[in-house]
Amino acid sequence: MKSPDIRSRFCRVRPVWCCLLSVILCVPSASTSAQDASPSPAAAVGSSEADAASRKRIEQLNTEARAEATQRLEKFPLPADGQPSTVSLWSARGDADMFLGNFAAAETAYRRMVELDPELDASHWRLGIACFFADHAKAGADQFEKYHSFDSVDRENGIWRYFCHHRASGRETARQQLLRYDKDDRPPFREVYQLFQGSLTAEAVIAAAESGAEETRAQRQFYSFLYVGLNASLEGDRKVAEATLSQAVLNDWGRRAGYGPNYMWHVGRLELNRLRSVPRAAPVSCTSVGDPSDNPVR
Repeated sequence: MKSPDIRSRFCRVRPVWCCLLSVILCVPSASTSAQDASPSPAAAVGSSEADAASRKRIEQLNTEARAEATQRLEKFPLPADGQPSTVSLWSARGDADMFLGNFAAAETAYRRMVELDPELDASHWRLGIACFFADHAKAGADQFEKYHSFDSVDRENGIWRYFCHHRASGRETARQQLLRYDKDDRPPFREVYQLFQGSLTAEAVIAAAESGAEETRAQRQFYSFLYVGLNASLEGDRKVAEATLSQAVLNDWGRRAGYGPNYMWHVGRLELNRLRSVPRAAPVSCTSVGDPSDNPVR
């Protein structure tokens, strides 16, 4: 999502990521169509040794993220009775609660921002995401509808509106209510949208991220893994969801980039944690459960 006041930073992919990607993705040749020759998203799972190293790294990132979010809650305590509150305070607390998996608390904080400054309402995509994960999918869809009036080009907003409708009413209804876009958005959001429309496979979305300028490849890879993974989780395909979300979380660009991409990195991290906390014998779909090990300071 786009932030009206904070610009995203672009980070180049590390050489080690390039080596890893060459292993997990068999990139089709120029003479082969991405739709026919692209690899399965589940191929993102490597050897048992590599998988163990990835899990260890992800747990390290989780520990760092929890510590940072907990410190933020301590830095921005709830105002005492009679003391004024500010938009910046509730913004900081909302983000911290979101990153700790406290989705209902994050939704409440974001709504307090709107109460203090109603002009924030239409552009408040963070509120929509919090509603989705707090099991208020219909409210989330309404919020993303408002955002569309604020920015009618950003397909990432349409992606989240689709997720909300999917969760509330199912895939077919969500497809029927997909927002229409006349202008192209930054890649790979067009391809992700085609995945939802049923005209492109998850494999093709991931393969398409390999095409384009080298300096933005890590960015394209991050978003393709993230949204293929979130969609797979919503569809109940745990194997693909875990494999692709793992790659999104391990992507240095998403973690280090500016505000919006970094927020989405946390979203992928939390959903991956949720998937791994559910016994494999149990059915899996997106729920409001966050990271079970997150314990925010109050």
